[in-house]
Amino acid sequence: MKTVTRVLWAVAGVILILAGVFCLSNLGVAIVSLSLWLGISMLIAGIVDLVVFGLGHNVMYGSGWFLLDGILTILLSLFILFHQAFAALSLPFIFGMWLLFSGIAKFVNSFDLRRWGVRGWGWFTALGILLALAGFLSFLDPVAGLFAIGILVGISLILQGVGTLLRAIFSQRFLM
Repeated sequence: MKTVTRVLWAVAGVILILAGVFCLSNLGVAIVSLSLWLGISMLIAGIVDLVVFGLGHNVMYGSGWFLLDGILTILLSLFILFHQAFAALSLPFIFGMWLLFSGIAKFVNSFDLRRWGVRGWGWFTALGILLALAGFLSFLDPVAGLFAIGILVGISLILQGVGTLLRAIFSQRFLM
């Protein structure tokens, strides 16, 4: 259980970070391609959260937040993947919702981890704040050019990847 959880989170984190680096290094990519990368990356991260929840929900602190984050991430990723044209037009809003919900979930989960005495809970608090702030900022100027969206998406995917890698690193602390 411990090794599988750690490996799955590490793989999802690396995929998210690579997707973020890809976005930052290819700012000229069409927004539809950007939404495809975002959708695939979000789908993989959401599936990993559901698998981890399924494997360890009865022995892991705060596992309900992983379930919620995974479900929301999968739902938004499926919307992006199956509605490419609409997703391209509404990408800042969809992406902003994902970051906002995921950031809030990580922020609230960090206080559960603190209450249970899990070391490293402050990292999740900081990451939750950064992700929620990035989500909020994406709502401020939805007509921003591809350049700005590409940078925001790239940085945010890297932050999500770092958060997922932190889950892998601290996974033994989540177990009861």
